[in-house]
Amino acid sequence: MQMREAVPPAKLEVLNAEQAAEIAAAASRIIPTDDTPGAREAGVIYFIDRALATFASDNRDDYEKGLPVLQAKTRELYPDISKFSLAAPEQQDAVLKALEGQPIFELILSHTVMGFLCDPSRGGNRGKVGWKLIGYDDSPAFAPPFGYYDRDYPGWQPPDEQH
Repeated sequence: MQMREAVPPAKLEVLNAEQAAEIAAAASRIIPTDDTPGAREAGVIYFIDRALATFASDNRDDYEKGLPVLQAKTRELYPDISKFSLAAPEQQDAVLKALEGQPIFELILSHTVMGFLCDPSRGGNRGKVGWKLIGYDDSPAFAPPFGYYDRDYPGWQPPDEQH
């Protein structure tokens, strides 16, 4: 079955614009854009939003409670910066490093990786950038495992007779 390419949602379903900006900024440091596409290009924020509307709806409260933790840690480390998304990339990395092991970091981390590598029909992995990065080919292929049950298949030969 051929995978279908996702059409990006016209708008966010669960997250508001400010929440989406903060989560997208964190996801973009977890899988940054460099010489290859990152979380931003893969549309990870749309996967996360869609997940919160569907299979991960139980995590809505975790984000509600966790995003203030992200902001508090940002202000603790950088008092002049009001929001994580306004920090420089190096500062964002330091904030995320300080939050490793905390529930909000682990949640954003797992959802970012899922969104980067998921089937594009699920809202992330736009342009199959995650799959291309890891060398995954989603082309349909059929290679039956020839063996005892297939021995009467036309053209089948035991392994020692194939030479």
